[in-house]
Amino acid sequence: MLSTVLAVIGSVLLLVVIALFVAWRFSHQIAKKASAALPPKGHFTAVSGGRLHWMERGEGPPVVMIHGLGGNLHNFTYAMMDRLAAAGYRAIAIDRPGCGWSERDSDEQARVPEQARMIAEMLAKEGIDKPLVVGHSLGGAVSLALALNHPELVGGLALVSALIRAPQTPSEAFSGINIANPGTRRFIAETLAVPMSIRNGDKTLSIVFGPDAAPEDFRVRGGGLLSLRPNAFYAAATDMHAVGRDMDGLTGRLGEIAVPVGLFYGMDDRILSAREQIAVLTEALPDADVETVDGHGHMPPVIEPERLQAFVVRMAGKLA
Repeated sequence: MLSTVLAVIGSVLLLVVIALFVAWRFSHQIAKKASAALPPKGHFTAVSGGRLHWMERGEGPPVVMIHGLGGNLHNFTYAMMDRLAAAGYRAIAIDRPGCGWSERDSDEQARVPEQARMIAEMLAKEGIDKPLVVGHSLGGAVSLALALNHPELVGGLALVSALIRAPQTPSEAFSGINIANPGTRRFIAETLAVPMSIRNGDKTLSIVFGPDAAPEDFRVRGGGLLSLRPNAFYAAATDMHAVGRDMDGLTGRLGEIAVPVGLFYGMDDRILSAREQIAVLTEALPDADVETVDGHGHMPPVIEPERLQAFVVRMAGKLA
């Protein structure tokens, strides 16, 4: 009897190992295809703690764009970069450390101040002088850290659907990456994350974009395919948990920001409460320029590029 039970347990364990191996192999095959579909096309700048990938178009005053959680610079090349370049700006989009094609040496570089430090080092190295920094979602928090910790490098902030204060409960869109333990995070990234992302992709996009519809070409043109890589999953999950370590400190210092600040939110955002985020910042900075759009959600860089372009140009005009 015991030998039969042990044989059954052994068979089950063998099946689990085989299934995990198949998932691992499938994940890396998909990652290889995603990487080939969207290879790096910009510059690489080595900084302390990693290497940053960034793209630029146009000439004129610099506008630096920083994407949000789980995204990459294609969120801005989708529609915003060409518009700003045509309007007479040097439009620069950065893959945050560990995202897209940027690299970071350890989980410590996932922390918001560390990401800001790495970007600050890149701006200084590349001679990008006092740009208007456009920060979307988590990129908004990184932009705040840039202005607070490296004020000499920033001309102004245009914050879009920005994370100003960490929400008490993360959006349902991020339930799949809400994994606190780094070891578990890496195990899931290497095995189950990519199949789960493919299965739940449409649902996730419907929350991220909602109430707007995600464009059919977003996975390629907007960089969505790059999330189908184990390292991308691990980076996003690590970023999410790093937020809780630093946001309270940043939020408490908002009144120290001395450069022009503007906010742009879709008021039906399903990721962050636009009203809450606006209230937190304007309490500390009552002169902030606030623009809102009813009936739209979290992704203005993709859904509302014309109106967002006008907002960015208006904010750029406020720089000294």
